[in-house]
Amino acid sequence: MSRDISTLTFIITGGARGIGRATAERFARQGAKVAIGDRDADLARTVAQEIGQGVVAAELDVADAASWAAFLTEIAAIGPVDVLVNNAGIMPLGSVLKEPDEVARKIVDVNLHGVIFGTKAVAPGMVERGRGHIVNVASAVGRVAVADGATYSASKFAVVGFSEATRAELEPQGVDVSVVLPAIVQTELASGVPPARGMKPVTADDVAKVIESTVRRPKPELWVPRWSQGMAKMTLSMPRFVQRGMAKAFKADNVLADADSAARAAYERRARD
Repeated sequence: MSRDISTLTFIITGGARGIGRATAERFARQGAKVAIGDRDADLARTVAQEIGQGVVAAELDVADAASWAAFLTEIAAIGPVDVLVNNAGIMPLGSVLKEPDEVARKIVDVNLHGVIFGTKAVAPGMVERGRGHIVNVASAVGRVAVADGATYSASKFAVVGFSEATRAELEPQGVDVSVVLPAIVQTELASGVPPARGMKPVTADDVAKVIESTVRRPKPELWVPRWSQGMAKMTLSMPRFVQRGMAKAFKADNVLADADSAARAAYERRARD
């Protein structure tokens, strides 16, 4: 059966911008209760007011377990959480050999530990009630790694693995776990990154639509755009030299290395801060 969105309560991390905001808007329009968590508490509260009734916001540093506890206390009035969307993430780019250690640590803390801590904070209540759904937003580079985003790719590969393991652990207890893998999305995070050849640009709302689809009818893994899943898995089944040839043909092998540094400057400063 398809779930009725209007009856559900959501937490969306990184909900003040990009995919998170688009997802919050989509669920709020359908009458759901939504709690936005974001490090930028002022922006999160402004966004909650702009979206309207049924949406609350509070400060949340997903990489800090204590911040999760404080966040859940602050938004407790919305009631038991039915769906956790672990969306918060950062993508500083560049050669791994030139990447400062503190940047590597921050990428892993936000992208991986944020998902782990969020799951540990919210899933126990779901297990106790015998129902719930965790949706982890990873990335296509969590299956197909790309140069100049090594630590980012590693963090997203880890999110995919964590999702598969927690699905096996929590599914018998009534909790679904899904992982969503978008390609390059037209958000600040991907500013200046060119699309691969033949790849139609993906919008934040395109990803939000796919998140909605798996909330309505849970699936283990979804890609955005959806057709890219079959293509990626077919490519990965081929010999390495064929994979390299296809990546070059679609100009996907250097898509992150070819990013416009000037267009990314503002985002890179904020992501690395």
